[in-house]
Amino acid sequence: MAPLSSPRKNTPKRLRLKKSLRSLIEFGGGDQIEQSQFQSTTRKLYDGPAGAVLYLASKLSLHDPLVGRIIKTRRFDVSEFRSILDIGSGAGQILGHLLRETHPDARLVACDLSHQMLKRARTRMDSPRPNYLSADMTNLPFQDESFDCVTCGWVLEYVADPKHGLMEIQRVLQPGGSLFLLATEDKFSGMLNSRTWKCRTYNRVELKQAFEESGLPWKEQHWFTPIHQFLRLGGIIVEATKPLEPTEVQS
Repeated sequence: MAPLSSPRKNTPKRLRLKKSLRSLIEFGGGDQIEQSQFQSTTRKLYDGPAGAVLYLASKLSLHDPLVGRIIKTRRFDVSEFRSILDIGSGAGQILGHLLRETHPDARLVACDLSHQMLKRARTRMDSPRPNYLSADMTNLPFQDESFDCVTCGWVLEYVADPKHGLMEIQRVLQPGGSLFLLATEDKFSGMLNSRTWKCRTYNRVELKQAFEESGLPWKEQHWFTPIHQFLRLGGIIVEATKPLEPTEVQS
């Protein structure tokens, strides 16, 4: 279990350097265009060749097996859940592991902004268990408190304001329900990833604040391996829990 400690202190010089690097390397579309246009660009990206190679890329980058390791070893235990929503299911980086590790009677709903990615996921998973539907994570087509677990891998990067996505997740989660989320961090490797996949990155401290303001306080930070934790690599991987008692959500 990784403590919820703060990263090393950013000095003004380090912050200026990071800002300069971000302006040179990171994809800036998420901050410069309207959310609707950002979504349209994202849908076209993943409907096309980039989406077709995403599954292979997740294997080569080891994201798929490393996520599977977290789930299989029950560092994030999915065996207890009975109704799970996986947001951004197209590459199957989480969905495939959910099929193997969840209770056979658990309800699995797989959603993705891209219709083509859902077709690829359906073919790749080759299982009748998941229900597949196209959905925008900022406007999920589900009633309040529909799921006891939500998983979301590398999708929040396509939302200009993370709270718009997080508040929707908070809405569809049952009290006491869990969110397992992975996001690209504003490290050098994350900036390169941002340029490749036309997405934004997140600062760990700022994202934690967005979670809290959305009514989803962090329960635990995860790392792929001890080496990733030591080097502060691998992006942001967090488990959050919706409080049992209602909390004030800051819009």
